[in-house]
Amino acid sequence: MPVPTPIDASERHVVRLERLLAAGRALTAELDLQTMLDRLLVAGRDLTGARYAALGVLDEARTGLAEFLTLGLDEETRETIGDLPRGHGILGLLIDRPTPIRLHDISQHPRSYGFPPGHPPMRSFLGAPITVHGRIWGNLYLSEKRTGEDFDDDDVDSIVTLAQWAGIAIDNARLFAESARGRAEVEQTMRTTIEIAEAIGSDTGLPPILELIARRARELVDAHGLLIWLREGDELRIAAVAGDEEVPSAASIPVDGSTAGEALRTGRPVRVADARSLRADPAEFGMDGARSALVVPLTHRGQGLGVLVAFDRRGTSTTFGADHERTLAAFAASASTAVATARLVERQRLQDTMAAAEAERTRWARELHDQTLQGLASLKILLGGALRAPSGTGRPAVESAVGQVEHEIEALRAIIADLRPAALDELGLEPALRTLVARLTGGTGVRARVDIDLGRARLPPEVETTAYRVAQEAVTNVLKHAGASSVELVVRQDADRFLLRVVDDGRGPGGGGAAPGAGGDRRPEAPVGSGFGVVGMLERAALAGGVTTIGPGSGGGTVVALDLPLRPPGAGADG
Repeated sequence: MPVPTPIDASERHVVRLERLLAAGRALTAELDLQTMLDRLLVAGRDLTGARYAALGVLDEARTGLAEFLTLGLDEETRETIGDLPRGHGILGLLIDRPTPIRLHDISQHPRSYGFPPGHPPMRSFLGAPITVHGRIWGNLYLSEKRTGEDFDDDDVDSIVTLAQWAGIAIDNARLFAESARGRAEVEQTMRTTIEIAEAIGSDTGLPPILELIARRARELVDAHGLLIWLREGDELRIAAVAGDEEVPSAASIPVDGSTAGEALRTGRPVRVADARSLRADPAEFGMDGARSALVVPLTHRGQGLGVLVAFDRRGTSTTFGADHERTLAAFAASASTAVATARLVERQRLQDTMAAAEAERTRWARELHDQTLQGLASLKILLGGALRAPSGTGRPAVESAVGQVEHEIEALRAIIADLRPAALDELGLEPALRTLVARLTGGTGVRARVDIDLGRARLPPEVETTAYRVAQEAVTNVLKHAGASSVELVVRQDADRFLLRVVDDGRGPGGGGAAPGAGGDRRPEAPVGSGFGVVGMLERAALAGGVTTIGPGSGGGTVVALDLPLRPPGAGADG
């Protein structure tokens, strides 16, 4: 049997050096932090011949261990040991004095706490600190050399060098992770900004935009829950929620004396390690058991609109760090602009609606004054004269009064029909539209053509009402403003769309045939009609989920087109 050739000390040193260099290359080439730490434990154990290896990662205060990774313990032993160490005893010695430590017997050291029940026996010990940019990041621990000997000077040199390699590798992995996370956050923020801009551009109301902001903000910082509080006077009220919590809709907190109010007043984020110090009980607004929070103000042009409040990060650590604060603060800047813009749009929409309603009331008041009231005044004078006439001579005046009453009755019927046509309720859209066009164009000299194909089924009430009002406004505008000789009303429907077109041969949009913006995205000028009537057509279509466009016809004149979705009976807003 051949006898193994002894290896002298110099050869062992060369072999150890080669293995150390290989370990260093493997560590610094790995950019995933968790994988790199696993490789570090394997390399430390292999270089020293230790049975057990462990890595303690310091907490933010650098007074204890936030994480503890092990190699050499099976799963059953781990469960028997129970909670992992937090940096007391011998492990705490390296935290207090970050220099390499080598021990012959752990149990004989004054700082030894002993081992918990079920812990495997460990005697020899070797530990070395890991530094990143001059600051202690963690410690590498090795125990129980397989040969039964103590760790020697070569082991100490190898572990100290390995710890230095690890510091470089940890920094590389951290920078790579931050870069990747930064790119992902920028991409997500850009996507969210585009979504919000599209939501505002599509005339979406404020609540859906707030819900979108809450969802995306929660994803950015990986929070269990996120609330948006908007300021209303001296209070902050919940406006949107992201998460699984049940939040009372009427929940509010005062601006003065609250942490959220402080963030709003100073314009600076506030990180809270203990949610109980928020100066408002989280349980009152559905966040029972919340442990930490991040409060970021929503400010626009120096005005405090409200706050984003994130609760508890998901994962091993529930607290939010400086990176999460910067990320959410950057997102809040664009979210504040979106909230302010959506509020402005809502305010403008309300003002337009009120102005349109006021204009409508003014029009009906004028109609009643100029027609019905004046006619009734004439009738009163006529009947008064009949009363004063000699007996038997007032009959012609009474007969004339009867004719006047009939005329006023017809005028009132026309006004009532404009307010709510009975034909629309009793017979349906087609008869109502035909009657409308005939009544409006009768006696005007404008040729009218009506082409309607709707089948026999009744349409949803909101579709019929919207179609009638748009047709009424469009035909009225033709007669008042376009100077047209003809007008055509065409109505069609298919399985899921309702289409209505009013076409005339008049002067066209703007008086000179100039088209409005693409798709009718700006309000046309006269002769299409003054703003209120057009606003009414646009808003009615939008409320019904469709769109009204106004533009020039191919051969001149103006085309008003209404496009509405047809939902099956019982379908909700999402169809």
